[in-house]
Amino acid sequence: QVQLVESGGGSVQAGASLRLSCAASGRTTSNYRMGWFRQAPGKEREFVAAISRAGGSTHYADSVKGRFTISGDKAKNTMYLQMDTLKPEDTAVYYCAASAGWGIGLGPQHYGYWGQGTQVTVSS
Repeated sequence: QVQLVESGGGSVQAGASLRLSCAASGRTTSNYRMGWFRQAPGKEREFVAAISRAGGSTHYADSVKGRFTISGDKAKNTMYLQMDTLKPEDTAVYYCAASAGWGIGLGPQHYGYWGQGTQVTVSS
């Protein structure tokens, strides 16, 4: 069992940066693949970024590639999403997710554990 808690969201101007954190408890995250998803009002939850077990592989949605960076700190059992050059279209609730699977999980169906979400609002 894994419990996930996101933090770091907020309201910023376009072009600014934010770093989201996902603190995991219950099991060490090095045994889990993890990911970030987001959901804007009236839209489906969409994939943002993912990292494999032990952080060997990462993958990004085209819309955030080059601007967002996913990483993990094993010692702190925490995953991060560094978001740079934010755009208004990045506005959404951001969720972290984890699963015991191998490789990269690109869809919500690949994850069994979810955080409660953190709001990111980017104004123009």
